Amino acid sequence: VMLLDTRALYSKGEILRFDLPPPDEPPPGLLARGWRGVQGWIGRGELPLYREFGPQSGKEYPEVASAALGQKASAVRVDERGRVVVSVAVPIQRFRAILGELLLSTQGGEIDAAVEAERFVIVSVFLVAAVVMVLISILLAGTIADPVRKLADAAERVRRRIKTRVEIPDFTGRSDEIGHLSGALRDMTNALYNRIEAIESFAADVAHELKNPLTSLRSAVETLPLARNDVSRGRLMEVIQHDVKRLDRLISDISDASRLDAELQRQEATDVDLKQMLEMVVGMAQDVRKDDGVSVALKFERAAGAPANYVLIGHASRLGQVVDNLVSNARSFSPPGSTVTVTCRRLKQGAEIVVDDQGPGVRPDALTRIFERFYTDRPQQNFGQNSGLGLSISRQIVEAHGGKIWAQNRTTTTPEGEVKVLGARLVVQ
Repeated sequence: VMLLDTRALYSKGEILRFDLPPPDEPPPGLLARGWRGVQGWIGRGELPLYREFGPQSGKEYPEVASAALGQKASAVRVDERGRVVVSVAVPIQRFRAILGELLLSTQGGEIDAAVEAERFVIVSVFLVAAVVMVLISILLAGTIADPVRKLADAAERVRRRIKTRVEIPDFTGRSDEIGHLSGALRDMTNALYNRIEAIESFAADVAHELKNPLTSLRSAVETLPLARNDVSRGRLMEVIQHDVKRLDRLISDISDASRLDAELQRQEATDVDLKQMLEMVVGMAQDVRKDDGVSVALKFERAAGAPANYVLIGHASRLGQVVDNLVSNARSFSPPGSTVTVTCRRLKQGAEIVVDDQGPGVRPDALTRIFERFYTDRPQQNFGQNSGLGLSISRQIVEAHGGKIWAQNRTTTTPEGEVKVLGARLVVQ
């Protein structure tokens, strides 16, 4: 027999009260109607109908019958309005004796409201996350994917049209990795184009410089069978030997210049003692060429606050080649009995090497041109004895070490006010 029904405590007679929505509540919106439609489409499966059996006995409920046997039980049903009703029945025991059963049931709609609220929160969070992800995707596509695609397309155009300049998009105004990548690609592409242009220019210069002695050599060879006496044949043989030596010198210097960049890139820079290196180079220059009557003097100086040693980071063999080229160039313009002075000055940062000669100096319009490839400005009697690559190679080596090289004239003013050239000066810093 049912002893107590809590709904009877809050009702009069057999009338049960259910709360209805307020009359002035606005109709559900589009989102709410859509959500209810989704819930209806999902459905709740096949749930049994909840029925009221009256106050006579509660054992009509299966869960109460299970509780009467001492077992906890629960059931999920739907009422006549389709709302979920959850029931739980437990036995009331005293000293293992079952005195009764307790049935707890939810009001129709309470579970639905709680589940609907939780589902709505989850769906709302999901929709907000989806919108945020879409916005982030659009933002990333515009700020990362699109610039990277443009850079990739430009790199592909460079690969297909290597001989024509292709402009890489400039994103260097950005301070992120895309900006750094754009700057690196632009610098790399410009360096590539500059290298290609340098190779083309070098090839054209080489062809031009080789053509002159080859033309002279061909003319001498063709004329040799036509010579009528030994004197003419001897002169033609001298021309042939001169052109062959010039070709040999040109090819050697061209080979050295062509592999210079690759060699400087492959080899690791090491500590170079400039004092020891200069003493060795100047000593060899004195021993090898004593017949020209030109001596070479070496001096060392140190600026205020400069380190006591003369050790720098670089490539010893190539730096020695620079000094040897400068000394050889100065000796070739120096008169017999004069002195070429090599001065090494230690600075706070780096060092400075100055080579002074007592020759005629350098024409003002040629102070920069003397470092151009194959440029030579020598007396006619010395024509063909130099390739014109020595100072160009020296500049290439110095710039690869992060330095600079230039030429100037040493001058003095006479009592009459005339500017007199004392010789040329080549400076490496």
